[in-house]
Amino acid sequence: MPESSALSSLRETLRAVPDDRHSRRRVMPFGVLDIDSQLTDGGLRLDALHEVAAATPSLRDDAAATLFVAGVAARAWGPILWVVRRRDLFAPALAQSGLMAKRVIHAEAEDDAGVLALMEEGLRHPALGAVIGEVRRASPAATKHVQQAAARGRTVALLLKRPAREGGDPLAVSSSAATRWRIGSVPMVGTARPRWEVTLARQSDGAPFAATAIACDDTGRLAPVVTRREQRRAVSEILRVTPTAEEQAEAA
Repeated sequence: MPESSALSSLRETLRAVPDDRHSRRRVMPFGVLDIDSQLTDGGLRLDALHEVAAATPSLRDDAAATLFVAGVAARAWGPILWVVRRRDLFAPALAQSGLMAKRVIHAEAEDDAGVLALMEEGLRHPALGAVIGEVRRASPAATKHVQQAAARGRTVALLLKRPAREGGDPLAVSSSAATRWRIGSVPMVGTARPRWEVTLARQSDGAPFAATAIACDDTGRLAPVVTRREQRRAVSEILRVTPTAEEQAEAA
């Protein structure tokens, strides 16, 4: 079977990416206790495939899922390969989650099968920090191949599952991914950083869970949600003052 022009072009591009043999960590914590403490490995494995989908087909949730993926990639070492079927990534938005345009290598495929093939190719290159693909459908066999390539290359693979045109759950089909996530936006008033509902639908050797976190900052990091009572308590500890009667009543 002849090699696709997209695959040939990607191989040519990757040949020009130097490999400086940087040492790699196996797990990357999110830095949010409610998430890390419930993950089997204490964070996201960087030698595995992870799937991410929007909680709903809304544009807000789709943007949240995309920025969640960008934040993970931003914290991985090295250039990032992002494979799409249509080049519609908005670089300034990705930069809000810490992923600078100069780090991203773009590749475009004709269909979902082509996206997955280009992901596998990228995962074979030792210099990439992360490989991202956007698909509507991926068979269990296809995700198994991507998972195996990620494990061999010790590079994190992130599969952004877009909703099918006819609707339905993007995560309905079984997968070999180590984790499967749903990301939704939490309605807020004001100009503070958005909050996300981060739901782990499945993980290997662990239970599903849900947590609320503050959206990625410009370094790609999530932040824990701190309640007003926790803020007051922290201030009291810093200033070494005795809690007020109101605070004592709340804590009781």
